[in-house]
Parts: sequence; structure tokens; C-alpha cells
Amino acid sequence: MIKCDLLIKNTVVMTDYETVKTGMDIGIKGERILFVSEKGTEEVQAQKVIRGEEKLFMPGFTDSHMHTGQQLLKGLVLDAKPIIWTRVMLPFESTLTPEKMRLSAKTAALEMIRCGTTSFVDAGSYYMYAAAEVYEKSGLRGCLSVSTMDEAGLPESISMNARQAVKETDRLYDTWNGKGNLKVYYALRALNSCSDELVELAASHAGERNAMLQAHMNEYQGEVDGIIKREGIRPYEYLEKKGVLSERFLGAHSLILSEEEKELIREKKVKICHCPFSNCGKAVPDTPDLVNRGIIPGFGSDGAAHGGLSLWNEMRIFRSLMNIYHGVPKHNPKVMPAELLFRMMFEGGAAAVDEMGQCGRIEEGCKADMIGICLETARLIPSGNLIHTMFECGEAGDVSEMIVGGKILMENREIKTLDEEKILFEANQYMKKAGVL
Repeated sequence: MIKCDLLIKNTVVMTDYETVKTGMDIGIKGERILFVSEKGTEEVQAQKVIRGEEKLFMPGFTDSHMHTGQQLLKGLVLDAKPIIWTRVMLPFESTLTPEKMRLSAKTAALEMIRCGTTSFVDAGSYYMYAAAEVYEKSGLRGCLSVSTMDEAGLPESISMNARQAVKETDRLYDTWNGKGNLKVYYALRALNSCSDELVELAASHAGERNAMLQAHMNEYQGEVDGIIKREGIRPYEYLEKKGVLSERFLGAHSLILSEEEKELIREKKVKICHCPFSNCGKAVPDTPDLVNRGIIPGFGSDGAAHGGLSLWNEMRIFRSLMNIYHGVPKHNPKVMPAELLFRMMFEGGAAAVDEMGQCGRIEEGCKADMIGICLETARLIPSGNLIHTMFECGEAGDVSEMIVGGKILMENREIKTLDEEKILFEANQYMKKAGVL
């Protein structure tokens, strides 16, 4: 007799990016998967049972780059004049308060749970302790950062020097790292806005704590040109000169890369991710070449201000972008097949949240981070290939269950860890005060 905390009976399982098995039982004990076996193979005593008929369980999605602090900007960025960062986002973030950050985190957590996103990397903002309080309660697996910049001319409310900026992350790390499913990353918001001192301090403090360090990298041509003008070398080359690059570094976006930078990413085992919808207005990455070099990027939403937090949308946008930009000129319709895109989501995502080999798979010993998909919908069946159908047709509304670290966050579309009705009321009140409603 096997004892477990949770048993999912007789379900379809997408164990990884390329394998689907039918008629399977999943046993979970504590935060980990105890077994995945054919139905009825194991004699099991479970504290709770979920019936898996007409459902598919798959690894949860990872948002490798999002912005909690921009959640309340949804609908205010599309079609805005450039440069959005200086015209819209920076001024808005300078007005954040603890109350705004709590509401931002609440609505972001709801959206991620509904969309099937079990883990995420926040790029860093202000009053992150307020967001951490919400995310711990939500049960999501989150990696949080403080926005760290020390350039002159920033709004007074967010202006700080290098030591102050890193001290803020130290404080967040000491309080929240390892609490619930949360980790704290050190961050460089944008290299053009960070002095040499800040780069060195952030890298040093991250290294002392064996924490990940993340930065926006090679997102705009102007950003790349700015570093070349300032340092005489390209962004990744600059960080290598500073001794920053390693497998503990996450470079968000990473669109405009030279051959030398691609090799640095490969050699140093740097983690990277793309944010397809947001990136479409900036540049197209040469991801097929990165994959050929053994570099598997993750996917990010870049925050709700860029089209919401649904990673289902991001994957499909990316597939279309890769086909038209790289596939069509080379007459290769499979330049980025569905299985590879799911691999980016699962393996690239696991690497981004520093859980490589622990998340992104449904197999014995892995952390029990998974989502259940209701297959009883005309959009998903009949299907001749469930992996392809999930990629082409799956949507946030199909997610019926979410389990993170063995804990049920959503069951039969009912969110268990947050008061959804209350949060939506607060969001509506915010919109009324803002004059939207």
C-alpha cells in the first residue's frame, strides 16, 4: 500500500514536451511526484483524489519575464508613441505605492493561475515586499526582484544610488527568499541605467548568496548602441568583462545578438528568454540558431501591459513569427515545431526559475507543478495529435486545475488560495477611481 497526499486517477498525461500517455495515475506526496503509472497498477491510499477522466495533466507554464509593477497599465501601452519605457512605464512605476503593488500582485496572481502559469520571474519593481505577501499566499512559484537603477535624472520617488539599490534587494532577499515558493533574484533593470559600481555590487551580492542575477538584455538597437558608445563593446561582452556572466545569469529578451555574444551565452551557460508579443515591435531573435548551439530560451509575457499574461498566446505568436521570418525564406515549415516550443516553455522556463531538472516534467521525483486541462470541449477534440492540438488550440479557459509544489491552487476552475471575488471588486474600484468605468 502506497500512501500519498494526492492521487490523480485515470487521466491523460503529457509527461514532457514530446510524450503523451493515456490511462495514467499520478501520486503526489509533499511537494513532489511520488509516481506516474498505469491506472490501477499501484495500490494507493490517498488523502485526496482527483478524478482525471476527460482531462489532460501537463507541466505548468513558466513566465520567465514579467512585470508585476506594470499590471495596472493593461490597455495603456498598445499604440502608444515610442519610447514606451520613458513615456509611459517609468513615469507610472514612479507613482507606485504599497497598495497599488498589492492590487497588482493580486490581479497578476489571479491571471496567472487562470492561464496555467505555475511559476514566474518578476523583473523587478518597487514595494516588492507588498507583492511578496500576495504571491506567498497565492502558492505560485515566484522569483522576485527589486528594480535597480542608479542613473541620474530618474523621478525622485525611485531615485537611488548603487548601494541603496542593492541594499533594497538585500532586504527583500533576507525577508522573502525561501519563504513559501518564493525566491529572490538580484537585478540590473537596464544596463544603460546602471553604473559600473551597481553592476559590480549586484553581481557580488548575488554571488555571495548564490542567487540568480537578471537583466534586460539586447532588447532595443538603441540600448545596444548605447552600451557600445559607453563601453566600446556590446552588452554581453561588457558583462563578461565584468565577470558577471555564468549559469546564474538570466538575460531577458536577448534579441539583437552578435556571433560573439551567442557564443558567450553558450559557453557561460547563461539563461535567456524571449517575450514574443512585446518583442515583435523591436526585433526578431535568431532562435533557430540559438537552439542549434544548445541554447533553449524560455518564454515571457513581459507583463500584462503587453497583451496580458497568457503564455498560450505567446507560444503561438512566436511560432508564427519564426515561420514567416526564418522558415519561409528557407522553405522550412517546421523551423520551430510544437514540441520544441513546448520544450522552451518547460525546460527554458525551469532554467529561468532555477529549477532545471526539478520542474517542467511530470515524472517521479520532480516537483509537483502541473495543470489540468479539460478535454471535453469541441476546441480540443477530436484530435489526431494531442500535443499539436494543445499547442494550436489550447487556451487559458481550458485550464481547470493547478497544482504547485503538491498544493492545489485551483480545482474545477475554482481558485482555492485567493479570494477572487474580492480581488475583482478591488480592481473594479480602482478602474472607477481612474475614470475607466
